Order: sequence, then C-alpha cells, then structure tokens
Amino acid sequence: MIDWARVHELVDEIGAEDFAEVVELFLLEVEGAISILDTADSDLVIVEEQMHFLKGAALNLGFEMLAQLCLKGEKAANAGRPNVVTVEQIRQIYQTSRAQFEQDLPKRIAA
Repeated sequence: MIDWARVHELVDEIGAEDFAEVVELFLLEVEGAISILDTADSDLVIVEEQMHFLKGAALNLGFEMLAQLCLKGEKAANAGRPNVVTVEQIRQIYQTSRAQFEQDLPKRIAA
C-alpha cells in the first residue's frame, strides 16, 4: 500500500522538517482533488486532470495503491470512460493508505 523505500528516499532528499511540510501539503491537496472529483459530474477533462494530479502526488509520497488506482482512472477518462474508477474508490484507498501511513510513519522513520 505504501512504498516505504520512496518515503525514506524523500526524507533523505529533503530532510525531516521539509518532509513534514510536504506531507501536510499532500494531504490538503488530495482532499481538494477529491472534492473536485465529487463535483466533476463525469467531465472527461476534469476527471483525467485530477486523476493525473493525484497519481503524481501519490507516487511522490509513496502512496502506491492510490497511484495505481488513479492511473487506471486517468487512462479510462482519456478513453472516454470517466466512471471506471469512482470517487468513492479513490476516497476509500486514500483513507486506508493515509491511516497506514500515519500509523507506521513514526516507527519507519525512526528505524
């Protein structure tokens, strides 16, 4: 679910203090993108753009399963099928991933 190697790589690249800021920004931006998807009403362009954004943000922070689901949604929207991946699916995997991330991060970073 979480690519901990990517998380460690990012912490090493930017430092623990900046990492905390990146996490905070990521969480805010993901919530915003999900809100946009909630109101997209199957708009192909909006769905594809938001799925692409979420995929990139998720990959950057190691949210591997979220990134994979968003890639599937991005490709489907590009093919004219914006409802293949639902907002509820995105929300569910995000919440599950976030819970695991927040639970495991302290011991993973301390190691």
